[in-house]
Amino acid sequence: MNIILFDDYAWEELLPLTFTRPVSEIRIGILTIREKWERITSSKISFSTREHLRQKFALNIENENLLINSCLLPEKEISELALSCPENMAYINEGRILIARMGKNQTNEFLDTLKNSCKTSEISMPPYLSNFCDIFSKNGTELEKDFQLITKGRKSQKASNTNQLINAENIFIEEGAVIECSTLNATNGSIYIGKDAEVMEGSNIRGPFALCEHSAVKLGAKIYGATTVGPYSKVGGEINNSVIFGYSNKAHDGFLGNSVIGEWCNIGADSNNSNLKNNYAVVKMWNYSRKQFANTGLLFAGLIMGDHSKCSINTMFNTGTVVGVSANLFGAGFHRNFIPSFSWGGPSTGYTTNQLNKSLEVAKIVFTRRGIELNEVEVNILAWIHEYTEKYRQLQSE
Repeated sequence: MNIILFDDYAWEELLPLTFTRPVSEIRIGILTIREKWERITSSKISFSTREHLRQKFALNIENENLLINSCLLPEKEISELALSCPENMAYINEGRILIARMGKNQTNEFLDTLKNSCKTSEISMPPYLSNFCDIFSKNGTELEKDFQLITKGRKSQKASNTNQLINAENIFIEEGAVIECSTLNATNGSIYIGKDAEVMEGSNIRGPFALCEHSAVKLGAKIYGATTVGPYSKVGGEINNSVIFGYSNKAHDGFLGNSVIGEWCNIGADSNNSNLKNNYAVVKMWNYSRKQFANTGLLFAGLIMGDHSKCSINTMFNTGTVVGVSANLFGAGFHRNFIPSFSWGGPSTGYTTNQLNKSLEVAKIVFTRRGIELNEVEVNILAWIHEYTEKYRQLQSE
């Protein structure tokens, strides 16, 4: 079965994280949503997403196609329902299409309009991402599901005797991982240490926690669950209930809590975010689809940072701050709660535009450091975001 993960209005609800990716490329738990579906279905996945992303995230249509809403978080019941979906059938929830199976011509029409001529069947809503706060709020549940999916029937590598492991049966260490003189406590959740990852001396980690391949926990870090550090990242200081997608660094002291950090980001030394308001009020955060601040329903909500954004040392973020793509932030004082993509500056200097050519120069350098080429496809995506988000920067300057 050819499987297509398609984006609907959830893509807008998950901005700015989805400016640079389909919803299914969001990491939650240990894996991305796409990787979860690939493992469960043993199938290759293609994407139906926004036009500016299609060159990087290709769509493949065949004679028979299973279309799955990319916001769905797969578990046994929904995956079995999807794989057994009859031809010309669509499963919906309150008018929202979740799963459909159709032929080539139907699929083309469906992807153009999100309408189809299939029979429909109403189902209850399975676990799904509705907004960016769900990424850290549901990370613990997804981490445990992914832990079972990845480790089932496999044997963990042994940890060095210099470490203290608590509930070691809930700790899995992949080949090539190095852990020394650290405490790993899996009492409240599983701990996964990925291939060739490193936990340096003096680190204290409580599960649920995932450190993905080629990533590192720096000396003396304090990490609380439910936290995920994606591949090729470095973390230090204090982290609580946060998700770092990958290729990003928060390598020094400072607090990060109830937050989501995209790829190619860097958090300067001694930078901190607030995750709780002094008056214990429910947190409001910028919502792109509503074009206003919206109630999250949460007491704890920290920092959402889009890809390629960076902040200098001693940066301070207010509770519920949303930072777009390729922002460069510095200066004394608390930053605004909403910082548009390609912003440059801070509270003491004001904000101007981070010019596209300068942003691309930095992106090229950080890509090269990882042995990756900043190709034309990546450049075109960033150029589209730069143009699209100009309206938000104009509002900021008024």
